[in-house]
Amino acid sequence: MNDSGFFEHLAREFALPLQNPVLVFCVVLFIILLAPLILRQFKVPGVIGLIISGVIVGPHALNILEKNSAVELFSTIGLLYIMFIAGLELDMDEFRRHRNKSLWFGLFTFAIPLAIGYPACRYLLGYGEAASFLTAIMFSTHTLVAYPIVSKFGISRHQAVAIAVGGTILTDTAVLLVFAVIMGAENGGLTQGFWIRLGTSMALFLLFMFLVLPRIARWFFGRLESEKTSHYIFVLAAVFFAAFLAQVAGVEPIIGAFVAGLSLNRLIPSSSVLMNRLEFVGNALFIPFFLISVGMVVDVRVLTRGTDAVVVAGVLTVVALLGKWLAAWITQLVFRYTGPQRQLIFGLSSSHAAATLAIILVGYKAGIIDENILNGTIVLILVTCLVASFATEAAAKRIVRAGDVEQQRSDSAEPQRERILIPCAEPASVPPLLDLATMLRDRSQAQPITLVNVVENDERAGSRSVRMRKLLGDQARYAAASETTVNTVVTIDNNVAGGIIRTAKETGSNLILLGWSDRVTLLERLFGPKTDTLLRNYHKLVLVTRITKPLAAHRRMLVLCPPLAEREPGFGQWIGKVQRLAKELGLRVEFLSEPVTHVALLAEAREQRLNFEPALLALPEGADPDEQLARHTQPNDLVVVVSARPRSISHNAVLDQLPRRLDKQYQELSLIMVYPATDPVAEDILELA
Repeated sequence: MNDSGFFEHLAREFALPLQNPVLVFCVVLFIILLAPLILRQFKVPGVIGLIISGVIVGPHALNILEKNSAVELFSTIGLLYIMFIAGLELDMDEFRRHRNKSLWFGLFTFAIPLAIGYPACRYLLGYGEAASFLTAIMFSTHTLVAYPIVSKFGISRHQAVAIAVGGTILTDTAVLLVFAVIMGAENGGLTQGFWIRLGTSMALFLLFMFLVLPRIARWFFGRLESEKTSHYIFVLAAVFFAAFLAQVAGVEPIIGAFVAGLSLNRLIPSSSVLMNRLEFVGNALFIPFFLISVGMVVDVRVLTRGTDAVVVAGVLTVVALLGKWLAAWITQLVFRYTGPQRQLIFGLSSSHAAATLAIILVGYKAGIIDENILNGTIVLILVTCLVASFATEAAAKRIVRAGDVEQQRSDSAEPQRERILIPCAEPASVPPLLDLATMLRDRSQAQPITLVNVVENDERAGSRSVRMRKLLGDQARYAAASETTVNTVVTIDNNVAGGIIRTAKETGSNLILLGWSDRVTLLERLFGPKTDTLLRNYHKLVLVTRITKPLAAHRRMLVLCPPLAEREPGFGQWIGKVQRLAKELGLRVEFLSEPVTHVALLAEAREQRLNFEPALLALPEGADPDEQLARHTQPNDLVVVVSARPRSISHNAVLDQLPRRLDKQYQELSLIMVYPATDPVAEDILELA
């Protein structure tokens, strides 16, 4: 090829709009990479940066990219992904805890923007009924763009935050249902046949999504527990199949994706490897692609063709902010909140992003709304995200300065810096322990988890230590998939328990997590022949686990708590861990304990500001724990047995034999033995007494 031919070929490749799919994809990736980094310097949220980038490179500006079939495909995937993640990340526990206040706020933040938005669009802007109603329900949605700000200021457990988060469930669900009715009216009218078809198809769709799909997912995750890639593909397939079923049922595919998120919410813990992969792929590729494609639809020239577009954008923005402010103000009056609390609720609920984009884009494609509303919505998103960020940060500062903060203590009255140690005799047994440790750890501290293997000191110690370092390195890479930092330690010692204890002291570990081994004797059933030595010489929290099925497959956590457990120094610590694990897995918790212990448990939970209200199954005084467990356990229970070390306050002879009996009688149940932290000085006093 001569020089002129080469340059002609190069000119064709770079002719606008770009046609080469590889080059198009490369440009999109550069936009995803650079746009948020550049606009972050100007305090502009990343979502706005990607939309603006799409406007710039789209067919109505520089015409670098055009809306072809590939862009449409990725855009659709991104749209469904946004709605799926929104349903998956809803905190159902927070909603249940503040459900009454959340329902009222959800009603206010749905109805008030709708009530003022419809007349503004219908009579002030002069749009038709369908366009006015569709635009008005867009005002009712909100996205928690400013939530990271409350986390940064340490007030994410403040009641006002919980109410704003819980209200998202009601308002977004109501908006999507109303949206389905609007689209149905446009496609064929609200006849009696429409309502019958919609009601029947929606009932069948919801039955499948909430009864059939979770059972299929639980079975699949259990059968292919080690195939993490297959888990991700299964979830994606479920999302898009749900979107298809929703379309067949007569509603928009985005509703199917949202319901799929709600359906799988409890089966995908927020700190699991699967959740990390779902969020990573979505935030890195699919969702940014959708946001860029939204910008490509916008014709910025509309804003320069007259005053109509500017007026529409101004009215939409003012109505959106006014509706959310009035909802926060009425919530303040009803529940007697302070000014900063009202401002915090307003800041969290005033930003519009994901659901707003989804509704307006679908309405635009259906021909219900015009370019003025589409472009005005983009301006609305930009302004509301900025206002929400500034309002939330200002309110958070005022709340912290006023001392009106529910202190975010760690889940346990434990040392300030939590470190978890996992001894492993066989690296193949480590992944389930790592998954459990990831859910138990205090993520706000982000301390690494330590894996330790103790090699017995003999003539083969050197070669075995080299082999174990390689195997433990593989486990560290597994943990990296959930953004968990793991340190590996291989040490040589004459005594396994001694090596574990020494490593725990060297690393400052205050929780040891053991696997339940299939040995013969009692001590070997727990963890090799040195567990008794470990418990006697290590006075901090020890958990011995036997997980027989995927963690997400459990339905309930049953906690057997002995008398006087509330007198142990580590009482608050293990309660925090139980609460954290139950929250991660979405399990209801029932305590099998004496009423006195249960009262102390609830008091400790309130003191720690834990979202934790377990039910009580009364444990009769002097009752046999085996008989009580046999009476109350169910096949899908995660059974937690709180034991005690010898010479501790709550120790009794029955606890010494309990592990052997549990292992024999409950082989199919998942078990966690808890040995709370003790005071070694107090133990010495008891022993002398």
